[in-house]
Amino acid sequence: MEITPLKVPDSFLIEPRQLRDERGCFYESFKHEALAEVGHRFTPAQVNHSVSRRGVVRGIHGVLIPPAQAKVVGCPRGAVRDFVVDLRVGSPTFGHYDTSVLDGESGRSVFIAEGLGHGFVALTDDACVSYLCSTAYVPGTQLDINPFDPALALPWDTDGQPIVSPKDASAPTVAEALRDGLLASYEECLALYGQLPVG
Repeated sequence: MEITPLKVPDSFLIEPRQLRDERGCFYESFKHEALAEVGHRFTPAQVNHSVSRRGVVRGIHGVLIPPAQAKVVGCPRGAVRDFVVDLRVGSPTFGHYDTSVLDGESGRSVFIAEGLGHGFVALTDDACVSYLCSTAYVPGTQLDINPFDPALALPWDTDGQPIVSPKDASAPTVAEALRDGLLASYEECLALYGQLPVG
């Protein structure tokens, strides 16, 4: 597999090497050693899935520190435009984002380190997103940021009215989360990695 840094530090696009023949294809979607080579140790503790119809926007989500959570996110069926947002206070790229298309055909996935926010918009009906999470869900620790925060100006590019949950639509902006002390510092996040990340 090939792991390429995204514009947001400590997030990576993971592209598998596919073995194709007349039956279809086979590929590895996650390999612990591959992430370790770019400075991140990641051991899944929980696996989640969401299924969305075209135009659904989910996110921007993260997990408060502590307990924090890193994720590997893929889309084994359908297609989504994925967003990674730097929510680490003091990071050189605080408030910046990067976007990738994840789909079942390519098998691409994204690694998202602790302290980063994540969201996506479904580009197809019946888009299934898979999340490998470094920690199990703990009620009351989810960090939600309004996906339509004008300060982020994320290009959701839905063909019509986006479909969004009331919880996401009423989530705080980055400025409100910062004011309320919900965002972790860049240094706190780096300490979670156990070493300074590579790249």
